[in-house]
Amino acid sequence: MEYRYIGRSGLRVSPICLGTMTFGSMCDKKTSFAIMDKACDAGINFLDTAEVYPVPPRTATIGITEKIVGEWLQRKDRDSLIVATKVAGAASGWVVPPVRAGLTAIDRHHIVKGVEGSLRRLKCEYIDLYQMHWPDMVVPREESMEAFDMLVRTGKVRYIGTSNDTAYGTTKSNMIAEARGYKRFESIQNNCSLLNRRFLDEMVEMCRREQISLLPYSPIAGGVLTGKYTVDSDCEGRFKIYSQSEDPRIRAMVARFVNKKTLAATERYVAIAETLNIAPATLAVAWSKQFDFVASTIIGVTSLAQLDDSLAAMDLELSDEVMRLCDEVHNDILYPMG
Repeated sequence: MEYRYIGRSGLRVSPICLGTMTFGSMCDKKTSFAIMDKACDAGINFLDTAEVYPVPPRTATIGITEKIVGEWLQRKDRDSLIVATKVAGAASGWVVPPVRAGLTAIDRHHIVKGVEGSLRRLKCEYIDLYQMHWPDMVVPREESMEAFDMLVRTGKVRYIGTSNDTAYGTTKSNMIAEARGYKRFESIQNNCSLLNRRFLDEMVEMCRREQISLLPYSPIAGGVLTGKYTVDSDCEGRFKIYSQSEDPRIRAMVARFVNKKTLAATERYVAIAETLNIAPATLAVAWSKQFDFVASTIIGVTSLAQLDDSLAAMDLELSDEVMRLCDEVHNDILYPMG
């Protein structure tokens, strides 16, 4: 097993991280425990969750995922696992999270309230990696970084990271941290997959120059890269459920992930996987963890069976020829997710 460091931190993680956003919605507690057990037995030592999980975020279910993970952690050696969670982003952003009366901000009050709630649900004394789920465009980054730094200095958090952020926002935050002696963001958790290579356009240079690790999420593009939406348009996947939502933001997400271009590109990636005699999901996960700036790729599953294809990518390194073939698909069908 090749373990990798996150940024300049002392966090040494498996190349695959188990995401937990389905625990408590698409997975009951028994299934969630079984998935975590199997992942841990396979060598995964890194789990990622968030205070707003499970998805989709609802007032009735908020926090259930952390509670499930916290109960499971009581059976394990806490020091043997790297646990990451996230404070809800600002309500002035792309979604209003159903937590703290929908008035969230990345300020001292909400950051402290968020971490205290997560620690309680996770039944932990500390969180290894505490992340901003998405940025706050109103509260100054100086205030946010001071609050995150305070969590590290009080021992509630070991390291901090950001998510769904920009090169500007991440770099500015770390410039503030350097100037004021605060703890810096060691990681950025953004969407990155064969169908969504936007991160490779600009963010890569930031990661390499600033020694910030990418923790790519949705490496199989919400399940699209498994080929199930191409093969079976009536599959009971997440986007089939989301397509029935009354929320226009959710429906817009479906259109971004499942459209003519993403399905056409997926057909070609599936064909590449077939020539390698591996599952399409294995190809997608292996591709996403292959880059030097990636510390760990975050996978998500709803069943034990789905976990197998991602675990098969753990020690798989794609050849230069396979990477070239994948690049050809991208060059022919540019930015299928927009």
